[in-house]
Amino acid sequence: MSKTLRFIILVLLFGLLILIRFFEGILFYDPYLQFFESDYLYIDSPRREIFKLVLFTTLRYVLNSLISLGILYVVFRDKSVVKFAALVYLIAYLLLLSAFLYFVVNPSQEDYYLFFNIRRFLIQPLILVILLPAFYYSKIRR
Repeated sequence: MSKTLRFIILVLLFGLLILIRFFEGILFYDPYLQFFESDYLYIDSPRREIFKLVLFTTLRYVLNSLISLGILYVVFRDKSVVKFAALVYLIAYLLLLSAFLYFVVNPSQEDYYLFFNIRRFLIQPLILVILLPAFYYSKIRR
């Protein structure tokens, strides 16, 4: 794969991540979008449909994860990197979703900030921001 083609694919994949973020209010059910944009530390948790919220949060996580795995493959061209990253994404999903569900079912104003950050890891490609430099560092150390 030529450098030009790799660059174009990377731009397209990052563009998809940006589009997911830009159209999040249209594409996904998430009552916490406006909640966390407001002064959430002083108001009650919004009404929510838990099954629908978990379904759309999972969909968003899967979309971001697949695109992120594509980015990792294009950057490193190594299937073992993608396999390890997929395992990281799976374990992170299980742990983060468990904590997410706890905070959704048991909302408490004292826990909103922690909930906000756990939710952020589920709906944004932050794991990619951690994995890209980690794999790069590992590559240059070899």
